[in-house]
Amino acid sequence: MASYSQWNGEPLHASRHLLTDVLKGKLGFEGFVVSDWEGIDRLCEPRGSDYRYCVAQSVNAGMDMIMIPHRFEKFLEDLVFLVETGEISMSRIDDAVERILRVKFISGVFEHPFSDPSLLDVVGCKEHRLLAREAVRKSLVLLKNGKKQSETFLPLAKNAKRILVAGTHADNIGYQCGGWTIAWHGDSGKITLGTSILEAIQESVGVETEVVYEECPTEAIIESGEFSYAIVAVGEVPYAEGLGDRTDLSIPFNGSDLITRVASKVPTLVVVVSGRPLVIEPQVLEKIDALVAAWLPGSEGMGITDCLFGDHDFVGKLPVSWFRSSDQLPINVGDANYDPLFPFGYGLKMFRSDEGLA
Repeated sequence: MASYSQWNGEPLHASRHLLTDVLKGKLGFEGFVVSDWEGIDRLCEPRGSDYRYCVAQSVNAGMDMIMIPHRFEKFLEDLVFLVETGEISMSRIDDAVERILRVKFISGVFEHPFSDPSLLDVVGCKEHRLLAREAVRKSLVLLKNGKKQSETFLPLAKNAKRILVAGTHADNIGYQCGGWTIAWHGDSGKITLGTSILEAIQESVGVETEVVYEECPTEAIIESGEFSYAIVAVGEVPYAEGLGDRTDLSIPFNGSDLITRVASKVPTLVVVVSGRPLVIEPQVLEKIDALVAAWLPGSEGMGITDCLFGDHDFVGKLPVSWFRSSDQLPINVGDANYDPLFPFGYGLKMFRSDEGLA
């Protein structure tokens, strides 16, 4: 698939040099090139205003399949016109068709043209969910465990008398899954079958443990609760593509204020649910007792509690550098002033190898 971007000022959707000369010629690529969603429309301004020009530029550059979500009839009309007038050669059409059919033959589409609908009954089965749960716990990264190195906070006690669960991401499957889930940008709420972090906590603790859930607890609730500890889950709303662009990567929904309010009164574990690092201010990091990066764990919240309560240890390491502030971006290992909050590859464990699991 061609990118929306440009290379040396030339849109990739119209770059014959890259799509044909380099990719298909020099590199010997025998598959087909597909456009991005309305990618050819961006070859003129206003977008799609000279659609016939866009079609000619893209197809002649080497685009074999065009993703057209809406005006396909206009595309067909213009493509036929361009071929009949010789602006697009028949050999270019033949090449595109050959490339598309080649991939279909290699993929076995002609031998098995339809998917097996009976497999729908298997999707989301117990085995699938157990595998997803394993993936969750193995991707978690423990960033802080205790205010002092000698006094660890995790694992959490399963038989605590009363615990507080708070935060926008504690009971939201949609937020756990992120963008490209069910819908383009994902959504909020119970958008699919699964277990939220709150539900996983309720399932994991002892029968006598009282779990109090308040998405945004007041000072009165926090102070009157006599909680053994608190779990605060915060993060970003689901997004895809450009809607995820932000100049400020602080925790949304006043997440830092919520964390500070809870952690000032109750020993607190923070779970960050986000596809990328978010800013953890120094005063916030100092107040909390433990910090876990859960990324976008998806539907199986039990993978998180598997580690929080000590049934499994943390094994994940940071695949990126966790910046101190947005001003540090971009930040990479090897930079002269490399000073992240947590470096690339960082990740703690709860237990020493000789301790085993709690």
